This record gives sequence, structure tokens and C-alpha cells, in this order.
Amino acid sequence: MAFTNRLLSKSRLLYGGQAILRQEHAIPVRFYAKQTAPTALKGDEMLKTIFLEVKKKYETALGILRKEKITIDPDDPAAVSQYAKVMKTVREKANLFSESQRIQYTIQTRTQDIPDARTYLLTLKDIRIKRGLTDELGAEAMMMNALDKVEKEIGKSLMRNDKKSMALLTAEFDKINKKLGIRKEDLPKYEEELELKISKAQLEELKKDALEAMETQKKREEFKDEAMPDVKSLDIRNFL
Repeated sequence: MAFTNRLLSKSRLLYGGQAILRQEHAIPVRFYAKQTAPTALKGDEMLKTIFLEVKKKYETALGILRKEKITIDPDDPAAVSQYAKVMKTVREKANLFSESQRIQYTIQTRTQDIPDARTYLLTLKDIRIKRGLTDELGAEAMMMNALDKVEKEIGKSLMRNDKKSMALLTAEFDKINKKLGIRKEDLPKYEEELELKISKAQLEELKKDALEAMETQKKREEFKDEAMPDVKSLDIRNFL
């Protein structure tokens, strides 16, 4: 996804990670409100509940896709924008995560019980690697250097519940964000750009699959004399 993907992902890791780093701060992540405390279930009841929830999400998504027109043209910005809009509606109505929300959720769940800043940052690095993200901005090294500086200053390991020392690390992180040109207020713009790039990639996959399917059909005797339609003219709603 080139620079925008890396910048958004790293921005989310920086700002999402830095917000979560201090346990005493509330986590301003919208999608957490979607999750309610699960009722204690056992065996078949648990499987039934999971199945019904997945079924509901699937039917919701399918219902939207049956109504909205999608043009399989990854080279048309308008088609890409419309596809992104439809998929955003699907996520919102079916209660699904976006890419940036998945990153935030992973950070939250993996780091909530970590007491010290160093283990936290190392876990952040592990999350990045496992998600296939590259650190071409060099943010991780800068963050670790900032931590080394603070720990040297306080003469001990930095714990996340040490408010005074955490304030020092936060100040260092602010310097890093400024140096990298990452501003918290720009995150919605980066997120929108990332979703458009994801949408374009997905449309390219749809186009590839459609062309392959038509080529397969064309090899069949009953279709050999028929002209294959332009992929852009296909209406996905007719196949759902």
C-alpha cells in the first residue's frame, strides 16, 4: 500500500500505542463500545450463539451488497470511491472492524496487562511484524532510544503506572511524531486514503477473478461463439 499504508499503520501504532501505554488513561477507541460483556455460556449454547452472530453479520452484509451498485473498475476513481463507501456501510451495519480499528484492537488486547514500557514497545514491534508492516520510517528505533534516555534519567526501568516518568516519555514521543510529520489530527485523512487503496486492491482482485471465470466459460462448447462482456458492465447484485 506504499507510503500512505505505512504511515497510517505506523501512525496508529504510535498514537494508539502511546495512548494505551499509560494504564491510568481512558482508551478513546470507538469500537470498544460495540462489545458487551459475554454471558457465561457452555458447549452447544456457546457454539449456537457464535453461529447466530456470524450468520447475522453475513446476512446484513449480503443485504447491503444486494442493494448497492458496484462497478468493477479499479482504474476509475469514482468506482473505487463508491466501492469504499459501500464496504464502509457494510462494516458499520454488520459491526465489523476497519483495518485501523483492527490495529488498535490488537494493541489494546495484547498490551493491557503489560506493566513496563520496554516490554510494551517490544510487543508493539511484534504486532507490527506479525501484521506484515514495515518500519521504514524508523519509528521503533526512535521510540526505544527515547525510552533508553528516560530510563537513564530516572535510573530504573520505566513502569507504566509511574505518571511522572511516563510524562517524560510522552514528551519524547511528541518530538518523534513531529520529526516524522505525523499529526494526530491527520489520522482520519490517512485512514480514508488507506481504505481507498484497500478498495482499489480488492476491485483489482474482483476484476482478475471475473476475467478468469469468463475465460473458463469461454472454453466451454456452448459459449465459444459468444462475446464476453466487459467486466465493468457486470452487476454483482445479479450474482448474489
